[in-house]
Amino acid sequence: MVFSSRLMALIIATCIAIVTISFLSIFEGISNLALLVTAMVSFSSAYLLIYILLDFLIFREINKVYNLLNKLRKKDINLSDDTKPNVLNPFKHINEEITYYVSLKQREIDELKKLEAFRKEFIADVSHELKTPIFAAQGFLHTLLDGAIKDKNVRTRFLRKAAKSLDGLDILVQDLLTLSHIETGEIKMHFDTFDMIPLVEEVFDQFEEKADKKQIKLRFDKRRTKPVLVYADPKRIMQVMNNLISNALKYGGENNEVIIGFEVDKKQVSVSVIDFGEGIPPDDLKRIFERFYRVDKSRSRERGGTGLGLAIVKHILEGHNTKVSVTSAIGKGSTFSFRLPRVRLERLDEEVQSKEEHVTH
Repeated sequence: MVFSSRLMALIIATCIAIVTISFLSIFEGISNLALLVTAMVSFSSAYLLIYILLDFLIFREINKVYNLLNKLRKKDINLSDDTKPNVLNPFKHINEEITYYVSLKQREIDELKKLEAFRKEFIADVSHELKTPIFAAQGFLHTLLDGAIKDKNVRTRFLRKAAKSLDGLDILVQDLLTLSHIETGEIKMHFDTFDMIPLVEEVFDQFEEKADKKQIKLRFDKRRTKPVLVYADPKRIMQVMNNLISNALKYGGENNEVIIGFEVDKKQVSVSVIDFGEGIPPDDLKRIFERFYRVDKSRSRERGGTGLGLAIVKHILEGHNTKVSVTSAIGKGSTFSFRLPRVRLERLDEEVQSKEEHVTH
């Protein structure tokens, strides 16, 4: 039941008038006219006094608070929208609103603190990752400037090492830019229908030499005679496969194999990258997609890489409205998998035919 200051003043004034004439009626000799006048005077004076007291000193101030809450709610749609001013106990409702709003802002403050901690950690990680190749190249070049440049063998070896460090620095900067552009939406996904088989074969060709050095065989889970058609951004999916296969080669162990598997259902294609290496500890599984997170920092740096590959994979697949998942067992290997929308061969033929007809016309 909703009460206004006017209604509450009316109820209280009526009660006062009834109590007053009831008390006066006890005494003898008081006429009905006197009781009626007394009731009217007591009712009107009580009504005016109570109405002014409630409206000007209480309800008007309460309404100001409600107006403020309404303005805050317009800026924050998460606030409840069932506020009813002038309820029976407006102070209780205001307290609930303010408590809710304070708790909401406290959660925002906690989130901002987490983001601040993440920012500091990110800056520290970036500084460390940049420092390593810069100091290495700096050391080689200063050694050459200090006189080693006169020795041809030393000069060539040190220049190659400095170039390798600078190449690593360039890859790191490019990965940072890619990750930043994806997060800010500057890189748009260009979706198209394509076959995953030749795309993966092209990635295999890129890593053939590296795989041969470690005696790792790159293969599909089974021979496929039909294309595996998906609808995605081929350039970005190739980047995903590059990063996942590169990781599999780094941590897969020598004399082993890396297997690419496809599970095709009616609507989706599940892509898996399987290695049989050292595996990932359970405590690290939740964090491996964070920027610069490394399971074994010292060994990871020896193997190369920027520590951003899996973070890029995560963001690219999120741009495809899908997620990358991982299962791993220590000493047995890891499996990274993700899903993409499937395209039927019949539909592709219809699209090609439609394009040809459009060109003909």
